[in-house]
Amino acid sequence: AAKETYSFQTEVGRLLDIVAGSLYSNREIFLRELVSNASDACDRLRYLAITSPSLVEGDQQFRIEISLDAKAKTITIRDNGVGMNHDDLLETLGTIARSGTAAYLETLDKGDKKNGKRDLSLIGQFGVGFYSAFMVSDRVDVVTRKAGEAEAWLWSSDGKGEFSIEPAERDERGTTVTLHIK
Repeated sequence: AAKETYSFQTEVGRLLDIVAGSLYSNREIFLRELVSNASDACDRLRYLAITSPSLVEGDQQFRIEISLDAKAKTITIRDNGVGMNHDDLLETLGTIARSGTAAYLETLDKGDKKNGKRDLSLIGQFGVGFYSAFMVSDRVDVVTRKAGEAEAWLWSSDGKGEFSIEPAERDERGTTVTLHIK
């Protein structure tokens, strides 16, 4: 018989429960993880703006805002960092354990062999922290617009195995993550 190769079949919702439950003993950790992601997005844009100042034109004060809406049962984390486009959403949020930060640092390391050492330390390098949001929410919506681009996107998932990406409205660069609390 010929050799056959298969991909593992997974129940993504269950896998997310296991990963989040194993890595995080406190449900509140999701907030730290999402703020860390927002901080990394601001740091990435700050670094990119050194060579491309137009990326921060009109809004050079980086910020992260957290808001609660008890009536709507939502928690929102908003930043004005680098943001994401459609492909970034697929690569990072659409692939569990794929870290945009780790990939970015790898790219910097390749360039640094020519230019010397990098002076940038980013937090989220393992690609699973974002998914801790599903420990406390029924649905997560991410509205984002990448710096230097005109299109905004909405990524949405209930954490049970599927996600959607569609065009959205956002006037400025950055990302807004809204958790719909259980």
